[in-house]
Amino acid sequence: MRAVQIHGHVSSPKVVTTPDMETPTPQNDELLIRVHAAGITGDEILWPEPYACASHIPGHDISGVVSATGPQYHGPLKIGQNVFALLRADRGQGQADYVTCLPNEVAPKPESLSHEKAAALPIPLLTAWEAIESHTNIKPGMRVLVTGASGAVGIMAVQIARQLTGAHVVALSSSRHHDTLRRLGAHEVLDYNTPDWNHQITGVDCVLDTVGGNILAQAWETLNENGTIVTVGDPAPAWAFGRAVPTESVDRPHVRYIYFIVSPNSERLTKASDMINSGRLGPLATKSFPFSKAIEAWAYARQRNRAHKAVIDFVAV
Repeated sequence: MRAVQIHGHVSSPKVVTTPDMETPTPQNDELLIRVHAAGITGDEILWPEPYACASHIPGHDISGVVSATGPQYHGPLKIGQNVFALLRADRGQGQADYVTCLPNEVAPKPESLSHEKAAALPIPLLTAWEAIESHTNIKPGMRVLVTGASGAVGIMAVQIARQLTGAHVVALSSSRHHDTLRRLGAHEVLDYNTPDWNHQITGVDCVLDTVGGNILAQAWETLNENGTIVTVGDPAPAWAFGRAVPTESVDRPHVRYIYFIVSPNSERLTKASDMINSGRLGPLATKSFPFSKAIEAWAYARQRNRAHKAVIDFVAV
């Protein structure tokens, strides 16, 4: 089968393509997916997993068709069914013609979306959903600030916070994205290029941060004294995984702070698929590349401030 690989070391990585990888065989309760499209997360080239994996194949967001199942799979998905999936952080290998998935990684693809559109969604969608449903206690009317709101995770967070919780959503992004974010459900919009933007908003109950760094530090100042801040910024803050205490917590000792890495969740993917089909959730803007231009796709995905999420189309000629 064809596949993308990341060779070299994280300090000097090289993205390549190969036409002759061995097709995996599903074991136990695994599903073999014929990949039609795979999303690219540009920062994955800096993660340790592609280098530790024997195949060196990256990729966690996929959309495709169930091709075969392992002998112990007795779930609801059928051979020939269209699906999309988030492959676990330590598994990946989605940027290939075929990949094996665990049952909790896979769900029916939204019927209203192409494989290319569906492949862009699992990581940002489930990251936003997990942040809101597992790590916060947002109630209707609470004030929620989403930083990096025009990025893939931010766009999903704005929509999911509005749809699942009925929160009052404030979106932080550059001004050129403000009209779009209002259409997606943001009640207020702020421009992070505005000096002291963080002094223009107070009484925030929850921050959903997708940026990290200085934006994360400034976002602390918007929170009320019992607020919650959840970040998935990359690189992780120094306090992630209990390694330290945020310096900002000195002034706000009662603020809860959480950093997490998204986990697969087929139940949430299924619910999201239904919401997309009904029009309650909108997809991301994507830029599709055929497999023959996968290296170009990776170069595009690593650009900052790009308008679309890069997707590799394994079916296009």
